[in-house]
Amino acid sequence: MSDSREPSGPDGGPTDDSGGAQLRLSVPDMDCSSCAGKVEGALDRDGVLSVDTRPTTGVVVVTYDPNRTDVETLTAAVEGAGYAVADAESDGVADDLFTSPRAIATAVGAVFLAVGLALEWLLPGLDPTFGTLGGAGFLGPWAVTGASVAYLLAIAAAGPPILRNGYYSLRGLSLDIDLLMSVGVVAALLVDLPFEAATLAVLFSVAELLERYSIDRARTSLRELMELSPDEAVVIRDGVEETVPAASVATGERLAVRPGERVPLDGIVREGSGAVDESPITGESVPAEKEPGDEVYAGSINEAGYLEIESTAPAEESTIARVVELVEAAGGEETRAERFVDRFAGVYTPIVVVAAIATATLGPVLVGGGAETWFVRGLTLLVIACPCAFVISTPVSVVSGVTAAARNGVLIKGGEHLETAGDVDAVALDKTGTLTTGELSVTDVVPLGGRDADDVLACATAIERRSEHPVGEAIVARGEADAATDREPTEVSGFEALTGEGVRADLDGETHYAGKPSLFADLGFDLSHAHVRSDGGVVRERDGESNGSVEPEPCDHGQYLDLASETIPELQAAGKTVVLVGTESELEGVIAVADTVRPEAAWVVDRLHDLGIERVAMLTGDNERTARAIGESVGVDEVRAELLPEEKVEAVREIGGETDGGVAMVGDGINDAPALAAADVGIAMGAAGTDTAIETADVALMADDLTRLPYVIDLSGRANATIRTNIWASLGVKAVLAAGAPLGYVSVAMAVVVGDMGMSLGVTGNALRLGSVEPAEPPQSEAPPGTES
Repeated sequence: MSDSREPSGPDGGPTDDSGGAQLRLSVPDMDCSSCAGKVEGALDRDGVLSVDTRPTTGVVVVTYDPNRTDVETLTAAVEGAGYAVADAESDGVADDLFTSPRAIATAVGAVFLAVGLALEWLLPGLDPTFGTLGGAGFLGPWAVTGASVAYLLAIAAAGPPILRNGYYSLRGLSLDIDLLMSVGVVAALLVDLPFEAATLAVLFSVAELLERYSIDRARTSLRELMELSPDEAVVIRDGVEETVPAASVATGERLAVRPGERVPLDGIVREGSGAVDESPITGESVPAEKEPGDEVYAGSINEAGYLEIESTAPAEESTIARVVELVEAAGGEETRAERFVDRFAGVYTPIVVVAAIATATLGPVLVGGGAETWFVRGLTLLVIACPCAFVISTPVSVVSGVTAAARNGVLIKGGEHLETAGDVDAVALDKTGTLTTGELSVTDVVPLGGRDADDVLACATAIERRSEHPVGEAIVARGEADAATDREPTEVSGFEALTGEGVRADLDGETHYAGKPSLFADLGFDLSHAHVRSDGGVVRERDGESNGSVEPEPCDHGQYLDLASETIPELQAAGKTVVLVGTESELEGVIAVADTVRPEAAWVVDRLHDLGIERVAMLTGDNERTARAIGESVGVDEVRAELLPEEKVEAVREIGGETDGGVAMVGDGINDAPALAAADVGIAMGAAGTDTAIETADVALMADDLTRLPYVIDLSGRANATIRTNIWASLGVKAVLAAGAPLGYVSVAMAVVVGDMGMSLGVTGNALRLGSVEPAEPPQSEAPPGTES
């Protein structure tokens, strides 16, 4: 990550799209939207092009014109708003929060408050009276007692940060909790209510510390992501190993990574091999075997073997760095819920403040009773007017959910996408590379003429070895894997690709073919009337007459084989490509090739249905027959085949228009980019190391793992439920307290402890539960029928 006070741009570093320089400031005390508003207001000055505040992570990113302002001026502006800018090493998390100067001062204030309470209520006989101050004021003369002095000392210890922040809020014309609490403390003192003033000062300081602790817990999860990438790297320069800061390693340099060490930068293995745990990046728990030429990611752990890696990107552009940056930025984007909360708080706070003033001033006149009683009730309403828990309920939930997803190999690029994914009613899935592995493989071998499967594979492998067609490559891979190549002919020549039909080659002097059924129909085979010879071979036959190459054998109906109407259609109906192998006079076998359905695909579709997804559709450019077969095997609700890219876009829009909650589109992030963009939520698979997928998708599944899709829907749904619970719980508690305060049922202490401190801790704790949501794993089972030989 970049320095918390480090500029970049024309003075040495990347710029943003506007051409300005960027400054990243760590502002730990900025932890709510109100704080962010004050910081934005302070930075609204000449030379500042844009301000991105991220209160849940305590970060401000300023884009500015270095010819019109500078780093020192911008830092001073933030500090002038009452928010300290942390040093370069800070990540916004206070490791010593409860031993900080404010915590110590709050503790001292609490002791004095306790002393005052003891003298006033428990030991009144020991409470000395020092005299009175003033004359007949609003509530009469002020009595100076031991208890009141203890209360004043409590205010003196715990109150200064509150009053200072209130001053900055007043100067910025921000009606926030700091200003309201400051007014409450000062007003209580002015009317000789030192107990209420001390209670406000001490309890609110405690609430602030506990709230900061809760926010730090959310920020800690992000810090754990940041710490995945090591600060140092072992570089091999001129044959000598040298330990240097990872940030100083240039692209193309060679790195040494030993067992147990983390990979410091993204790179490609050049020497050595070993097992690398990529779970910090992809969420995949099984270590990946790495050999020369394989890609590795910064933050992954080399569990076994020595690796030499050539770096392919600087530290700040590594996959994990981009993930951290995007997760951090997610906290700065407002969701629909946050926009609602901000609008509501903008109305709620002024109304309750007016009600508090009316209660304090009009209560004695309209209802009767002591002025002190009504002032305390008004003061209580003033405390309740602070919407702190209400405001932080949503952003903390968003950060908790987005960070939890990142730890499990899912990058959600903003709270809005988290929220939208939890509302979708339909999911559209691409076929190739999503529901299927995207890799063709041989699924069936039907030998003919007394041959076995290895004979057929050996012949086909020899013919296809020089082919560049994916079907041919799949056949060669299967032949080599099954050691069928041991039976290959000794002499192969005359290779020729038959465009659109197949290939042919001379094997030991005899011409052989491998291709579509139509190729063998053109060669003279009537596949619907093929017969098995007495030795098991299939001969060509036209109306019962031989073509002259082979004498026709008597028809033995027990040996009848209808390739055209039975064998080939059955294989094609299962979504497979059929390849026939043979000579000009004889068929030797049938090979079926298919894009293998992912073993977990059917479970994923079932799981989506269980999570409330009403409609799961498969969109593909493949032919109707293949698409239907795969769609039926995995259990999707709808199949749309033979779609061009623009037709996929139209299909996504049509599906989305037919649902209440919208549609999510799942694809590879490159070929399906238009469809991903058209969906309410675009989800890209296998995004690790793929800049395009990370940049264009709303959600990126870092590993090529379809089981993370239900996790996204589950986590998003739970996040939405958590946000709603937090919002309505906060509103409910505030409403009850606001109703009870004018009637005298709610004290100042109760308003602070329950309405502010209690609810802040409650909503934060509820939000942090999202971090415990883990991806469900499919049961161990076989792949869907028809996907294996």
